[in-house]
Amino acid sequence: MLFRSKSKRGLKPHQVKCAIRKNDQVVVIAGKDRGKVGKVLQVFPRRQRAVVEGVNIVKRHMRPTPYSEGGIIEKPAPIHISNLMVMCPKCMKGVRIGRKVLEDGTKVRVCKKCGEIIEAKE
Repeated sequence: MLFRSKSKRGLKPHQVKCAIRKNDQVVVIAGKDRGKVGKVLQVFPRRQRAVVEGVNIVKRHMRPTPYSEGGIIEKPAPIHISNLMVMCPKCMKGVRIGRKVLEDGTKVRVCKKCGEIIEAKE
């Protein structure tokens, strides 16, 4: 069972609002990794979580398989998106995100402080 509450069960991934996208540069604002900056590797919109490079590192005891050797492996675990803020390339800080429609009709994300367009780097 993915959700305990009935209200979220019927939602599709694109129906859940999430300001953070894959390849965004984010800063952690709460938790044991507070202040760290990293790139978003994966986003789980329905679970409201994201995997960030170098943040929330956990140890997994892996059994050897024919494809990989076993041992203790460190890897990033998902972190709740409420503990993350998108970094503005101009301000170089974690900022809140707004949305704006350009003249050609495309929707873009903008920094609430300086108005700079924020694009995820590939």
